[in-house]
Amino acid sequence: MVNKHKQRSKETRKIILTAAGKLFASKGYDAVTMREIAKEANCSHTTIYLYFKDKQSLLHHLSMPPLLELHDKLKEIAMMDSFSPEEKLKEISREFIYFCLYHKNIYRVLINEKSLKVDETEPESELNRLRVKLFAILRQAIGQCLSIPDNDELLAYSRIFFYNLYGVLSTYSYQHESTDALMARLSPTFELAVSVLILGFKEKIKENEEKQ
Repeated sequence: MVNKHKQRSKETRKIILTAAGKLFASKGYDAVTMREIAKEANCSHTTIYLYFKDKQSLLHHLSMPPLLELHDKLKEIAMMDSFSPEEKLKEISREFIYFCLYHKNIYRVLINEKSLKVDETEPESELNRLRVKLFAILRQAIGQCLSIPDNDELLAYSRIFFYNLYGVLSTYSYQHESTDALMARLSPTFELAVSVLILGFKEKIKENEEKQ
């Protein structure tokens, strides 16, 4: 009996999270109410609070598991000594794109909702601390490619690089191909984009050095 109750609670919790993700993605986090989420999950307004104290708690529990998995994968790539700096950056970029395309209906919620600036040193929420760590992995990989210290210049290049990743996602997140098929078809283009960006950054660094 106890196991059945636990299983039912687990299923209800999952249904609520799925409903929240669907509504956050379609209407935007700020526009959605707990009552709407409860209705979408086919549970009472009071039941939802037995599992999640508020909407921010829902966002946290929805986003943390997939982002933690992504963080572990990116960190593993960043520590691969057999990869050159540019190979690491390409692999990190590919993994990030794959993650977002795999979660294409909700990746903007996972990455952006209630986020802060990426250079925020001590975010209050655990979710934003994790997001900052994810960006830091990308930033470190770019710094290694460019052989420059972690300063405002590297932050600027990292932001530009991230904007380009998001451009890729905006272009392809509405495709009906499977994620694996899409990645297989477009990986050469992604890799070329990384090479071109790094080459452009290096030329800009060289230009700035010559002006000094």
